[in-house]
Order: sequence, then structure tokens, then C-alpha cells
Amino acid sequence: MVNTLKNIFNFYKEGFLSMNVGKKLWIIIGIKLFIMFAILKVFFFQDFLSSKFNNDKDKSEYIIEQITNLN
Repeated sequence: MVNTLKNIFNFYKEGFLSMNVGKKLWIIIGIKLFIMFAILKVFFFQDFLSSKFNNDKDKSEYIIEQITNLN
């Protein structure tokens, strides 16, 4: 299983690196991932549970209630 994942990774890695724009493409992908996960998370995905509840027990009860009441 691990060997198969390494082979798949190496296949794509060698493919991108042999392209003329391979390194630039990886840089663009890295920048886009950084923007999506670091910057957008801060502005659009606030920590809803921490702002509404004080402890983990209340948070978990709220989540269970929301999952079980799928109306």
C-alpha cells in the first residue's frame, strides 16, 4: 500500500518536474493552497462553537443535537 502511494506520488512529481512550467506550476499551487487555507479561513470561517459555548461538553451536545435533528 505504501509502495503504491509512493509510486503514484513519484509519477506525478516526475511529470510536473519534467514539464517546462513544472516548478512555476508547483509554486502557483502552493500559493493557492496557502490563500485557501490560511487567509480565507481567518475571514470567512470563524470559530462558531467557541463563540457560542464555553466548554467542550456544551459544544458536543450542540453538535449531537444538530446531527440527530436533520429536519
